[in-house]
Amino acid sequence: MEKTTFEGPATTVADVLVSELAAWGITLYFGIPGASSLPLVDAVRRSPNARYIVVRHEQTAAMAASAYNKFTGNMAVCLTIAGPGATNLATGLYDAKEDRASVLALNGQVKMQYAGPGGIQEIDQDAFFRPVTVFNNTVADPATAVKLLTRALRYAIVAHGVAQLSLPNDVQAAPLEPAYCERETCLPEVRVAPTDEAVRAAAEAIDGAERPVILAGFGAMKAAGAVLDLARTIQAPIATTFRAKGILPDENEWVAGLHGELGTPHALTLVQKSDLVIACGASFSDLTGIPGSKRAVHIDIDPLQLGKHPLVAAVWGDCAIALPRIREQVRAREDKGVRQWLAEKKREWLDRLDREADPEAVPIRPPYIMKILSETLPEDAVISLDVGDNQWWFGRNFRMKRQRFAMSGYLGTMGFGLPGAIAAKLAYPEKTVVCITGDGGFSMVMADFVTAVKYDLPIVVVVLNNHELAMIREEQREADYPPYGTDLTNPDFAAFAGASGGAGIRVTRPQDLAGAVEEALKMDRPVVIDIETDPERFRQKKSEPA
Repeated sequence: MEKTTFEGPATTVADVLVSELAAWGITLYFGIPGASSLPLVDAVRRSPNARYIVVRHEQTAAMAASAYNKFTGNMAVCLTIAGPGATNLATGLYDAKEDRASVLALNGQVKMQYAGPGGIQEIDQDAFFRPVTVFNNTVADPATAVKLLTRALRYAIVAHGVAQLSLPNDVQAAPLEPAYCERETCLPEVRVAPTDEAVRAAAEAIDGAERPVILAGFGAMKAAGAVLDLARTIQAPIATTFRAKGILPDENEWVAGLHGELGTPHALTLVQKSDLVIACGASFSDLTGIPGSKRAVHIDIDPLQLGKHPLVAAVWGDCAIALPRIREQVRAREDKGVRQWLAEKKREWLDRLDREADPEAVPIRPPYIMKILSETLPEDAVISLDVGDNQWWFGRNFRMKRQRFAMSGYLGTMGFGLPGAIAAKLAYPEKTVVCITGDGGFSMVMADFVTAVKYDLPIVVVVLNNHELAMIREEQREADYPPYGTDLTNPDFAAFAGASGGAGIRVTRPQDLAGAVEEALKMDRPVVIDIETDPERFRQKKSEPA
């Protein structure tokens, strides 16, 4: 192990750890301070680079840290206390685990001499975090603190997951001479190049297909240009997973839209008629719905993803590296009318979405809300999407330009939208940041709207307020259960926003919606747009034949 000399006034374990994190460019912390984390919190306070965003619930901290990595690829830290502070992180950290987001959790722990049954706020944090982490340990000896921290970072980066360190309060405050600290070398990123054999096998499979279709997943988001180059070369349309919505603008001539429950009919037709699916960074989830009988070339940075679906060729590698190499070896094809067919079907689909967006219906219909948001949000806006009916309509009806969005994917946890928007505004302070949520999801985390106010984070929170857990009621209907337990008694969300120090706009008429969104976008403060929506009308539209 190499030894590193730290500069500055770092004298305790806490000081050295915060300095080490800053050296790696990790300066953003989310959490709540408390007795078992006070030395770490004070080290953050005294660091010239670090910023501590104090939230109202640790779930928000973990979801924000997960979202920060999804949006930026960079890491943030959850910093909180032992016991309940640690356990409250669980849902957000599980979101990071399931969506392969790199997050570091630093948790206080009771003093070492009190370790054992009976300590106030003491739990076995190693056991608690074991199922959710790729690295998990307790720092029992100050001399090992930096070594364990750098190991935690290495695991979080390389394994794309959650790393957790518990630090007893007395260990945090212990003196430490940084010049003699051992550390492990962390990689700033991990990029995997495929073998020549894998590239050749993929190219041969593609050349042998008559009707290939590209399926772009979240793992290809940084390789949008390479995906498009391959599509143009082999004249193959591009379907996407939900999380890859917006990898290219919807108007691009090769983009067929989402595949799956929320997908477009032409994406479904293209996949059904294809004889090869070229999956780029896609995980073949059940919601994407690629038939198991479809032959596939699968390109993924995670070798354990390869083989989940019947394969013709598996390519272990980064899509940004693998796709250009595959494109160089495949044969170029002439357009056999795919683009023209796709253009016609897309026009038909957009016409249908316009018909669904009834501008007269009261309460306001969700398709109309998505139409207005599509028309008014800036092309480079950053969107944090919650889980529920708002998510369903966004996936189906929102028309992406160059916006970026993130959501809770595999875990599918309500409440992600607001923490994600807070993280997005911290990451991109110059951009418009919008949270699209429902009344159920927003009310789970609404206390942290004041966090956006406190830290002067001008975000726009769009609440689709239908006074019920509408997606769950729809699930009850589809399973032949009567509606039960899904009705919501809501406060006035607009008034709440104003009382919190932000701004609130309530919209009940469709003709007022566009103006309300435009007004909110101009405000230099956090805003809630509370939109009255109609779940009954929503369900009738949803059950119409495709």
